[in-house]
Amino acid sequence: MKIAFFTETFLPKVDGIVTRLTKTIEYLVKNGDDVIVFCPEGSPSNYKGAKIVGVAAMPLPLYPELKLGLPGPAVSEALEEFQPDLIHVVNPAVLGLGGIWLAKTNNIPLIASYHTHLPKYLEHYGMGMLEPLLWELLKAAHNQALLNLCTSTAMVNELESKGIQRTALWQRGVDTNSFKPEYRNQTMRAKLLGEYPDTGSLLIYVGRLSAEKQIERIKPVLEKIPDASLALVGDGPYRNQLEKIFENTKTNFIGYLAGEELASAYASGDIFLFPSSTETLGLVLLEAMAAGCPVIGANKGGIPDIINDGINGCLYDPDQKDNGKESLIAATKKILQDNSKKEKMRIAARTEAEKWDWNQATLQLKNYYTKTLNEI
Repeated sequence: MKIAFFTETFLPKVDGIVTRLTKTIEYLVKNGDDVIVFCPEGSPSNYKGAKIVGVAAMPLPLYPELKLGLPGPAVSEALEEFQPDLIHVVNPAVLGLGGIWLAKTNNIPLIASYHTHLPKYLEHYGMGMLEPLLWELLKAAHNQALLNLCTSTAMVNELESKGIQRTALWQRGVDTNSFKPEYRNQTMRAKLLGEYPDTGSLLIYVGRLSAEKQIERIKPVLEKIPDASLALVGDGPYRNQLEKIFENTKTNFIGYLAGEELASAYASGDIFLFPSSTETLGLVLLEAMAAGCPVIGANKGGIPDIINDGINGCLYDPDQKDNGKESLIAATKKILQDNSKKEKMRIAARTEAEKWDWNQATLQLKNYYTKTLNEI
């Protein structure tokens, strides 16, 4: 099968969407498919056997790491030369709309997928009044597709409630060979702790430092649990504000980590805290679980699909008063104060992660492709 992806998000950017796409491309190619990817310029020209076509792009003002590609004649020419069996548009924006238009004008079957909960992001950038308009735009774009894939059951339900049709669940995946408990070590733990003593209460966050991730919700946890230290792994536009918010707390800003260092960071923490309530999936939670780290996440969006409350981690309620402050504190204490329970959660977290394989997720996607083409 010949598949053309259109995505606003790809390498060298690092996030959950890029991880899913790179793994999907890798396993599609391994299984014998031909793949071409249209994405903002700056990516390599080839990835794991797939051809990458960079498109001139401009950064989104409120979200500069997201670049909006502007498709031109070269995109149309490359697509015509490739002759795809279908087009898969990821998070349709400017480049994605170009992919939709090309699919329609060339009578190529179209599939779309929804990964970033942009309507919910707006309130964190002071633009919540635009949410209804954005949903209408998303509905108009996604309803052009023969199938709309979502990364969690909550997102399937939400998109259906907003009038987006022909939805289905694209199962999660995680690389359990790259992320595993054996990477836990004192050298990385010392790096994460920095100047703070090791009290057995090392909290860790991995991800983009941005407003919609609601990282500031961890501060009351540190204030209520004086023994706890926090390591923030990652970077982003909200870092300066977070440095001010977490001033005079036991917080260490690590910056980006990758490869075995990142795997070691996950494994070396005592709890992975992920306060965001805007996630369509929360891939970093699965990576932490694969590394044997108990997790705490919001009982919202795609996260309840991953966390079995009290078994492999804990859910907190972000809709309680004070943005779930007491709920997040209680969940953290629940794990830290019971070493036996914490160790059971480590094992259960790893066991859960082992159920989700990228190859199986890609085979499911290929089945969706085949079924969609057969139904035309």
